[in-house]
Amino acid sequence: MEYILGIDLGTSGTKTVLFDTTGAVIASHTAEYPLYQPKNGWAEQEPEDWWRAVQTTVQAVLGQSGVNAAQIRGVGLSGQMHGLVMLDGNGNVLRRAILWCDGRTQKQCDEITETLGRENLIAVTANPALPGFTAGKILWVRENEPALYEKCRHILLPKDFIRYKLTGEFATEVSDASGMNLLDVPNRRWSGEILSALEIDPALLGRMHESTDVTGTVTKAAAQTTGLAIGTPVAGGAGDNAAAAIGTGVVKTGRAFTTIGTSGVIFAHADSVTIDPKGRVHSFCSAVPGAWTVMSCTLAAGLSLQWFRNQFCGAERETAASLCADPYELMTAAAEKSPVGANRLLYLPYLMGERSPLLDADARGVFFGLSAMHTKRDLTRAVLEGVTYSQRQCLDVFREMGVPIQQMMACGGGAASPFWRQMLADVYGCPVQTVASKEGPALGAAILGGVSAGIWKSVGEGCEAVVRLNPPQKPNSAATAAYEPFYRLYCSLYPALAQSFHQLAAL
Repeated sequence: MEYILGIDLGTSGTKTVLFDTTGAVIASHTAEYPLYQPKNGWAEQEPEDWWRAVQTTVQAVLGQSGVNAAQIRGVGLSGQMHGLVMLDGNGNVLRRAILWCDGRTQKQCDEITETLGRENLIAVTANPALPGFTAGKILWVRENEPALYEKCRHILLPKDFIRYKLTGEFATEVSDASGMNLLDVPNRRWSGEILSALEIDPALLGRMHESTDVTGTVTKAAAQTTGLAIGTPVAGGAGDNAAAAIGTGVVKTGRAFTTIGTSGVIFAHADSVTIDPKGRVHSFCSAVPGAWTVMSCTLAAGLSLQWFRNQFCGAERETAASLCADPYELMTAAAEKSPVGANRLLYLPYLMGERSPLLDADARGVFFGLSAMHTKRDLTRAVLEGVTYSQRQCLDVFREMGVPIQQMMACGGGAASPFWRQMLADVYGCPVQTVASKEGPALGAAILGGVSAGIWKSVGEGCEAVVRLNPPQKPNSAATAAYEPFYRLYCSLYPALAQSFHQLAAL
């Protein structure tokens, strides 16, 4: 029997999953690590914590499974995007990694936009300068920690630090590098123009690969600490959402997925590069060689429901605990008794500001239309509907860009709710379905590892072999029609409130 290993480096922990070549999970293990927030709006982690988690989880799945490491044909990597890892000339970590959710770099993003021009920057990198992206973090360190920056010899993304620890290679791949504001996305290479204008030495950056390339093999030192066999090939891998696309079979035109996790993401495959000139959604290189993706990101999708649960649903939490049930199931069951439109109540899910498609850090959450007749079930339904409308608004941008979507997958915690999935189908006006496997990014990483090892000839062939889909939930035409006027009203609220949000932020 042959096996493939997927390592998914997340923000809260690393999950390593061992699969056989049919996609069956043989063993899985997760190890967590801390997040450091030394100042309001900052977010950092220790790269060595990630490496310790990888060692722990790889050892654990090998121990659980009893599989001989020599039977593992390939390793694939997936990981949180945008984080800045800086190493000295000896490969030692210089500082904690600055993460994707760190918001300290708005000044540097403004400098990047002014230096390059917004339109030119979007034309080259397919995205505006955003605080989450890596280029602004590099400039922040250079401006605020110049002595440390002088010692820097290597700049890596989080999963690429794990690659270095496994193989000794300083390398990256196009899907993850697309989120750095340094990649020429249409041409899938570092942008000499951007690097020169920002005065970043290209020698600091990793060697560029496609996601299916063999980027190195497991060294003797890494084999001793992980239990992997010396010489096991390590694939390029992918950023977390690009890997999730592989793990859900989103590898052909017309396919997309919606993730309702803490944030909300719509991620669509495209056979040609498609860029929104307004920068409302992101365009990245796909983990499928020669293809691209379009991706939106809203900041408080599942977070909105979690906030509502934590603040207002104590009784549901107590009841769920006594029944060994999920409080979200009790909440959505109650919300289902409220009608479409939640008795004329709308919710704007801007608890953390908003990225796609508004690009407004000052936007804030709103219940609109609240009256004395509203019950908790109405408020819960309004939250579910508001998050769904925010995803539809992003989907409309995709459609405006000419990105076709006929098949929508659903992932993340929100996808576990049949009620919420049906709401997505009704509001989107297209079928929504789930994947049988719950391993998303880890499975996608493993498929990339299998392609690099020669188990499959292409990513598409790998997906055909291991990705299994559940039956779709089809839209209800009557519900779709009922939601539409509420969605249109929802879209009108942010423009009406935008100036008030800015005034509130200035108080």
